[in-house]
Amino acid sequence: MAVVVALGAFLMTLFGGWTAQRVTDRRHLVLGLAGGLMLGVVGLDLLPEALEAAGEKVFGVPQALLLFVGGFLLAHVVERLLAVRRAAHGAGADERAPQVGLTAAAAMVLHSLMDGVALGAAFQVSGGMGVTVALAVITHDFADGFNTYTITSLYGNARRKAVAMLVADAVAPIAGAALATLFTLPEELLGSYLGFFGGALLYLAAAEILPEAHHAHPALTTLLCTVAGVAFIWLVVGLSGG
Repeated sequence: MAVVVALGAFLMTLFGGWTAQRVTDRRHLVLGLAGGLMLGVVGLDLLPEALEAAGEKVFGVPQALLLFVGGFLLAHVVERLLAVRRAAHGAGADERAPQVGLTAAAAMVLHSLMDGVALGAAFQVSGGMGVTVALAVITHDFADGFNTYTITSLYGNARRKAVAMLVADAVAPIAGAALATLFTLPEELLGSYLGFFGGALLYLAAAEILPEAHHAHPALTTLLCTVAGVAFIWLVVGLSGG
């Protein structure tokens, strides 16, 4: 049953990526929306779940928050190291490294895989819980597909690579749901992963996506798209019962 439901996530992810492709003539609006979706996913979805699953304190700070900061810092360090490397080879200081986009997209794929695992585990507990988790996964996979394609493209990767990462992101929930029939991840490990992934995602949204969205088009419509992205995730979290 979980694998069948995951097909809905597959289609929703592809729809999100298709939407991102179709509005390329409004690139600043796409980036503004993507930044809002990412901010909403991190602040309203990933971080609360991470704290609930891995909230045990390590030297006075919840484990999930430590990993959240670690994910943010790692994303920053990786991007800076790649920028230095590109500068040493004659690339401009403002040019983005395609590897960063592919790495970020790969992280989105991994996250979708974990969504599938959570979906499969929920159906193992009860049908009601499975339906609740399915609603959350399917609706927010639109944002995952949208962001996967946008991030890959933003960093200068060819369209075929962006489409390939989008397809991988769409298949990941099905693979995760199938894996859940074989094993279940410990809750603390899952929470730690969500915290770490949330930190890396927040860095991309705050340091890359949103500044780029407002750089050439500092318009009110771009800001409204960002707010709409956050509001959409809030709606999804509310409808799924948190």
